[in-house]
Amino acid sequence: MSILDALQNCAIPLSPKHPEVSGQLVRVVGLTLEAIGCRAAVGSICRIETLDGFLEAEVVGFSGEKLFLMPSEDLKGVVPGAKVTPIGNASDFPYGMHLLGRVVDGIGNPIDNLGPLASDKKIHFVPRRLNPLARKPISTPMDVGVRAINAAITVGKGQRMGLFAGSGVGKSVLLGMMTRGASADVVVVGLIGERGREVKEFIEDILGKEGRARSVVVAAPADASPLMRLKGCETALAIAEYFRDEGKDVLLLMDSLTRYAQAQREIALAIGEPPATKGYPPSVFAKLPALVERAGNGSEKQGSITAFFTVLTEGDDLQDPIADAARAILDGHIVLSRALADSGHYPAIDIEKSISRVMPMCTTQEHQYMARLIKQTYSLYQQNSDLIAIGAYQAGADPRIDKAIQCKPFIDEFLQQKMREVIKFKPSLADLEKLAKQILNG
Repeated sequence: MSILDALQNCAIPLSPKHPEVSGQLVRVVGLTLEAIGCRAAVGSICRIETLDGFLEAEVVGFSGEKLFLMPSEDLKGVVPGAKVTPIGNASDFPYGMHLLGRVVDGIGNPIDNLGPLASDKKIHFVPRRLNPLARKPISTPMDVGVRAINAAITVGKGQRMGLFAGSGVGKSVLLGMMTRGASADVVVVGLIGERGREVKEFIEDILGKEGRARSVVVAAPADASPLMRLKGCETALAIAEYFRDEGKDVLLLMDSLTRYAQAQREIALAIGEPPATKGYPPSVFAKLPALVERAGNGSEKQGSITAFFTVLTEGDDLQDPIADAARAILDGHIVLSRALADSGHYPAIDIEKSISRVMPMCTTQEHQYMARLIKQTYSLYQQNSDLIAIGAYQAGADPRIDKAIQCKPFIDEFLQQKMREVIKFKPSLADLEKLAKQILNG
């Protein structure tokens, strides 16, 4: 027998091929379990015996012969020395048109009491990297049913947009408006880290029956484990990728990218990764672009994923590390203003701070000129709003400011929209042209 054969005979086999190789649980630290005596690859699943049955956990790291496991459920019934058995990779996920109208959890289990998901096709939680040269260019506008976005911040099919907002300024309502009014074939909604009450309200009240009929909702609320919240985002992306590969135009609404980053931070810190920027370890900033790049246009034979990733700006700070990182990897951003929301202006879109980087590629020069005219007039008023409010500005001192004051009510009316109202792309352009003529003609 050769030395190589002897080493191979002595080595501990990998778990997917030899699930009978079991170990034992030696330590519980916070949300992380530590096991010895078994060998499993990062990303594989282990089954842990508890007093109440079995608990599944994913291998998220290792140190020497010690495995770090992150459970997908509560640690109820876990005892020292519990048997840990690797059972292979994550279970496959059935997907197809039968998913429309369904609500699933972070790993794809139905939670809507409508029966099991049945399909012959399966999908893994493995990201699919597309050759950037194989992607179709963004050249067609995407109708989202919101006039302010259609006209002033036009989104293209296959674009990745950020929706930046603090808490309580109307993110979920705006997502529901886009779900009902978008011209997409399929809508995939990821509710990650939200309050359980908001999940039900979004599905029943904001989304409604019409929106739900062509939507798939992935819900991993705030009380779910970090692993479930992390997997929830990846499950939503995987479902959107399937429909894109089938030639569908998909609208992906992910609420929120910040919760995804926080879930990865919890996992990374639990296994000993050092924090870098404001408590976020480096792996967070590596995972964000990997997740976002999965959206976008496919090849010529595929469809598109137009994605809106909400970013929670804590304390309305747009320089938050996650907000700053997201702004750099997305194709534009829409900022929701708390001041507008407090004044009853909905949707509270601040067009002065919002931009779509692909708008020049999917709109005409006339459209761009009119949108720019609206922004310039709105911005001119905002820059002088303090002087106007205290009466320090005298009419006639600057004709441009006079025109901005005169047109401000019309711009506000143009940017506002009722929650149940859907304004398609062509009517939005007609309203934009009408407003532009009002500004030009005084």
